[in-house]
Amino acid sequence: MLRYGRNLRILAMGYAMLAGAVDAIGFLRSGGLFVSFMSGNSTRLSIGVTQSLTIAVAAATLVALFVAGVIFNVLIGESAPAHHRKFAATLTVTLLLVVAAAIDSAGRHRVAVGFLCVAMGSANAIFRRDGEVGIGVTYMTGTLVKLGHRLADLLRGTGDREWLSYFLLWLSLVLGGIAGASAFIWSPNVALWCAAATAAILSALTFWLMGDETRAAR
Repeated sequence: MLRYGRNLRILAMGYAMLAGAVDAIGFLRSGGLFVSFMSGNSTRLSIGVTQSLTIAVAAATLVALFVAGVIFNVLIGESAPAHHRKFAATLTVTLLLVVAAAIDSAGRHRVAVGFLCVAMGSANAIFRRDGEVGIGVTYMTGTLVKLGHRLADLLRGTGDREWLSYFLLWLSLVLGGIAGASAFIWSPNVALWCAAATAAILSALTFWLMGDETRAAR
């Protein structure tokens, strides 16, 4: 997170907010499974093995779809020109969310949840750096651990305000979750279209920011 400039940190917060919204919508639509929080699905898988095979299979399927989304978007991003890789990755997420919203509107809710999971896996290929995930925008356990380390350093008198970036990333996901859940309660179908529209806006913002960085480097 701290290796990125201010604009990309803000962009990451936007995608964390989107991930929170989509995860909340997916959780409510699926009846208790996650489309971005794979630790939760892994726990549901473990419990399902002992209590409900149906839940175990559903959780395992979502985990597999999430990983497939990561693989798919890494391949998409790596095949694009270097200065357009982030934009290509964000455009993929947008298109997947549009497909999910369209399928959901057609009444195929389970299939839509699957596409949401692929989209959220794909979102973790946006901030890929040196072959690794630079910022995980759909899961916050690592972010909270880093926040704890930074706050511990601050209490020891050796830290600075770098903890704030981790806190804001976590807060973005929480606020997105609140927005997604509220939108779903208001209108389940509209909620997903709103998420797709938000992804499109973030994709356009990515294109603009990457263009600025390219021009500045010349």
